[in-house]
Amino acid sequence: MDMEELLATRLLVQGNSGSGKSHLLRRMLEESARMVQQIIIDPEGDFVTLADPFGHVVIDGAAHDGRGIERLAAKVRQRRASVVLALDGLDLEAQMRCAAQFLSTLFDAPREHWYPALVVVDEAQMFAPASAGDVSDEIRRLSLAAMTNLMCRGRKRGLAGVIATQRLAKLAKNVAAEASNFLMGRTFLDIDMQRAADLLGMERRQAEQIRDLERGRFLALGPAISRRPVSVRIGAVKTSARTSSHSLIPLPDAPGDDFQDFLTEAEEVEVQPMFLLPQGTPPSMDSTVLLDRQEDFSPALPEPAFEDRPAVAEPEPDVESAVAAVLADMAAEEDCTYQPAAVLFQDFSVRCRMHRIARPGLDLPAFRRRFAIAVAGPMDADNAQWREALRLSTRVPDDLISCFLLLARAAIGGEVCPDDAQLARAYGTRSVGRIRRLLDYLEKTGLIVVRTDFGGRRSVGIPELGLSTAASEA
Repeated sequence: MDMEELLATRLLVQGNSGSGKSHLLRRMLEESARMVQQIIIDPEGDFVTLADPFGHVVIDGAAHDGRGIERLAAKVRQRRASVVLALDGLDLEAQMRCAAQFLSTLFDAPREHWYPALVVVDEAQMFAPASAGDVSDEIRRLSLAAMTNLMCRGRKRGLAGVIATQRLAKLAKNVAAEASNFLMGRTFLDIDMQRAADLLGMERRQAEQIRDLERGRFLALGPAISRRPVSVRIGAVKTSARTSSHSLIPLPDAPGDDFQDFLTEAEEVEVQPMFLLPQGTPPSMDSTVLLDRQEDFSPALPEPAFEDRPAVAEPEPDVESAVAAVLADMAAEEDCTYQPAAVLFQDFSVRCRMHRIARPGLDLPAFRRRFAIAVAGPMDADNAQWREALRLSTRVPDDLISCFLLLARAAIGGEVCPDDAQLARAYGTRSVGRIRRLLDYLEKTGLIVVRTDFGGRRSVGIPELGLSTAASEA
C-alpha cells in the first residue's frame, strides 16, 4: 500500500461482522506507525493495545467533557501525537457527540498545524448513518457533518480518512463516495454484494465471489493499492484486541446433581413472615391531630406543700440554638420540602411552643430562608466561604435557595455534586426535568457553571467562590 497516495485518496473498508475488518485496520496501523501520525476513533476500545508497543496515547472519552475533548484534539494536531480515542464507556449518542467534537476540532485547526495524519474510524456507520435511527436529529447532523468534512474536505488539511463499515447501505452516501481506495470483505446480502461489485468495477455476475471470501481476505482496488481488483490476504499482527472472537471451550466437568442443587439454591428466596398488629391495638393517628391535642392539653399541677415557698424562675432558653434545632429537625423529615411554606411555618410555630419559645423572631419570609439553609445541611458558621455563599444566596429566588446552598456546601467541602434526586428533594419536586431547567436558569444568572462530561458525570462550579464540586457518578 502506497501511504503517500493513501493520504491523498482515502480508504473505505467494508465487510460483515467477522470478516476481518478490525484485523485489517490493526495490520495497517502497525505497519505504518513509524511513517505517519495516526488518529483512531475506536467505539469498542479494541485499539488501545497499540499504546505500549507503538506509543499511541489513549484518550478515554468518558472521562472528559466537550471542552476537554476539544482541548485534547487541538494538542493532538499541534504536537502530531498518535492517539486512540476510546469511546467504549459511552452510550451511542455520547459516542457520536464526542467523536464529532473531536473530528471538528481536528478539521478546524490553524493552517500551521495541517500536518499529514491518518484518521481511522471503525464502525463508521455509527457516526455517519444513512438514515435516522434511535438518536436525535441534532446529534445525527452534528456527527454526519464532522464525518463529511473529514472525507470531503480533510485532504487539504492533511487528514486522510480511513473508514470501516459492516454494510455500505448503512453508511451515508456522501461519506462513502469520497473514498478512492476500497477493500471489500465477505458480504452476504445481494444488495451489498452488487454495490461492492460496482465500486470494484466488477460485473454483476462476478459479485457472487464476494460471498465466498474467507476471513481475512479482501478484494482491493484503488490508486494506493492496485489499478485492477486484486485478492489480498491480511498478514499477521503484533498486537491483539481486548475483545476477540469467541471459540468453543470445554464445559465444566461436574456431576449433574451438583448443578441441580446449585440452581435450586439460587432460586430459593427467604420470605420473612408478616407481623400483624394485635386485634386490640388502636389504629395510628395522624401526627397533626396529635400535635393539636398536645397543644390544647394542660396538665393539672400539684399544689405546693408550702404555700409560702418563693417561686423559682425557670431559666430563659437559648432562643437561637433552640430555633436552629427545631429547623434541623424539620429539615431531616423526608417529605418536609413537599409541603407548602404556610403549613411548614405553622408546624414551626407549634414546635417552638413545645420548646417554650414564645417569640422565635421569624416571620414567614425569614422562616423560608432559614428553613432553606437548614435543608442544605449544617455548615460551620465561622467559615468565610460559607458566609460568602449565604451572601450570594440573596440573589437567588426563595424557592431555589436550598438547591444553590446544597451545591455551595458540596463545593466548599470538596464533595461530589448532588444528584438530581437530592436537588429535587431540596426543591420540593419529583420532576428531574424541572431540576435540570432550574440548573440552566442558575447558570444563565452567572451564579454557577455546570460541566457534564461524556460519561454523564456532572460537576458544578461557583465562579464567585472559586470552587467546584467533585464530579458525580455517571
